[in-house]
Amino acid sequence: MTFTEFLLANGDGNLAEYLETVNDIEPIPDAFFNPPYEKLKMYYVTGGMPEPVKMWTEARDVDAMQEALSGIINAYERDFAKHPNVSEFPKISMIWKSVPSQLARENKKFIYKVVKEGARAREYEDALQWLVDARLVHKIYRSTALGLPVAAYDDLSAFKIYLVDVGLLRRLAQLSPTAFGEGNRLFTEFKGALAENFVLQTLITQFEVTPRYWTQINPPCEVDFLIQRENDVFPVEIKAEANTASKSLKKIKELFPGQVKLRVRFSLNNLKLDDDMLNIPLFMADQTDRLIGLALKKYIHPEYIF
Repeated sequence: MTFTEFLLANGDGNLAEYLETVNDIEPIPDAFFNPPYEKLKMYYVTGGMPEPVKMWTEARDVDAMQEALSGIINAYERDFAKHPNVSEFPKISMIWKSVPSQLARENKKFIYKVVKEGARAREYEDALQWLVDARLVHKIYRSTALGLPVAAYDDLSAFKIYLVDVGLLRRLAQLSPTAFGEGNRLFTEFKGALAENFVLQTLITQFEVTPRYWTQINPPCEVDFLIQRENDVFPVEIKAEANTASKSLKKIKELFPGQVKLRVRFSLNNLKLDDDMLNIPLFMADQTDRLIGLALKKYIHPEYIF
């Protein structure tokens, strides 16, 4: 269930309808800007799985919602034992439980030794692939350049792992639902991992090609995601705090000036197009594909805007 579908289930159809009909890159009025962020915090708590969402939207029962998420996680963990090779079961379980720790790191690149001290790729790669094939985790490769197709530039030795659902990540990380009422804590908790996971799961539903990410060692910088939209590649950064300075987006444009038509930033700030920088409020992540289209017309072909 997407965030838009969550709004509908929660009785906020007016908000969902408004966000889906925004047809210009202009700031959202306060009446429609502040409420979705409160709803998005709740979505971070429940996630998009039908049962936890139902426990919240129909019963407003936080304990039942927590139990529903725990039940889903337990069911998944029981499924690990169904792997044809019994010896893979503990490896699958350890990788699964390591995801919050992996995402809590400043550099979110997947590290096998976080799973188990001394662990090596060849010992655990089959277990990890099982989780990917079961569609319980998303595996995002590092890209060495901005080129088409993006798969041609994959560094297969470097990747990040995200859970299929932000609510499952929140529950697996044992972050209490009370964080919902603590300002922007849910957006910033453990290096903004919930925000990144949320954005990724929305991008995967909108674009045919799985996103990648990009890093540079000297000077050190990282772009959270690269998305291929038709025959363009767009760098994406997620900012879950008030500071939205984007050194990495600046650097990648300097290195690949001909390939970067538009830079995309998700943040707590309002919808805005500043030169070639499109700022999308986190609660509008479901509208990314459409908003990029609008921004390209406005920035590259302003004569088409009436």
